[in-house]
Amino acid sequence: MSLSVLSRKEKEKVIRRLLIQAPPGEFVNAFDDLCLLIRDEKLMHHQGECAGHQHCQKYSVPLCIDGNPVLLSHHNVMGDYRFFDYQSKLSFKFDLLQNQLRDIQSHGIIRNETEYLRTVVLCALKLYVNDHFPTGNCNVLRKTIKNKEFLIACIEDHNYETGDCWNGLWKSKWIFQVNPFLTQVTGRIFLQAHFFRCVNLHVKISKDLKESLEVVNQAQLALNFARLVEEQENRFQASVLDELQELSNEALRKIIRRDLPVTRTLIDWQRILSDLNLVMYPKLGYVIYSRSVLCNWII
Repeated sequence: MSLSVLSRKEKEKVIRRLLIQAPPGEFVNAFDDLCLLIRDEKLMHHQGECAGHQHCQKYSVPLCIDGNPVLLSHHNVMGDYRFFDYQSKLSFKFDLLQNQLRDIQSHGIIRNETEYLRTVVLCALKLYVNDHFPTGNCNVLRKTIKNKEFLIACIEDHNYETGDCWNGLWKSKWIFQVNPFLTQVTGRIFLQAHFFRCVNLHVKISKDLKESLEVVNQAQLALNFARLVEEQENRFQASVLDELQELSNEALRKIIRRDLPVTRTLIDWQRILSDLNLVMYPKLGYVIYSRSVLCNWII
């Protein structure tokens, strides 16, 4: 069905759905392509703002405020398309299409034990992220649910190489309640890649985890938490690499006619050909002998 015969509400629904489906790092490209089809600047601007807000939450879009990284997610949404940053104590709107902050406002936060713990956990997490990610970002948020204090740690790293026809995103989220003796950490690691050279390939891999941590003091909890994140993400990365290797082997087996072993070693064809001698027999046709083997047989 052509977009020209759709009602305005149907157009809004289609546009928002298409924009929300845009892979990480490709939202602006998808928006520009849709603008060429829709040719309604007002409609596209409104839907782009709504879908962009959801895109930021879905893929933890990173910003930099006062030199500190900020990751946007649904955990620091305040409503009316606003986000809140605990480090700078600022709330703001973010225009993804223009890549700029708007309507910045200052806020105050309560300085209690949870806030001090949040700062300590953030410092420990930064050490891990800086050591393991080329351009990684992390953030730790506070949230109160039914009078219970929670800390939410978010990690993000990406590489958007549209010139090389691929985009990739790694992000994870870790939540635990602030308890005096023992706390349970709930985590989710998410990996997405998009290859669009000669083929349109989308890869999405995720894993949910649950682990327990003993609470001795704030410093020890922060170090144990960062160590837990490091161990789980290293295991996840190793598993992903093994799965991709197996997938590559399986694809290779389907390409060739026979199930041959994959040795992953280079074959020196020039050396093999130089060692061969072609002999013509009227009844047998061409028979190939190895010079070294033939010489040994003659001797």
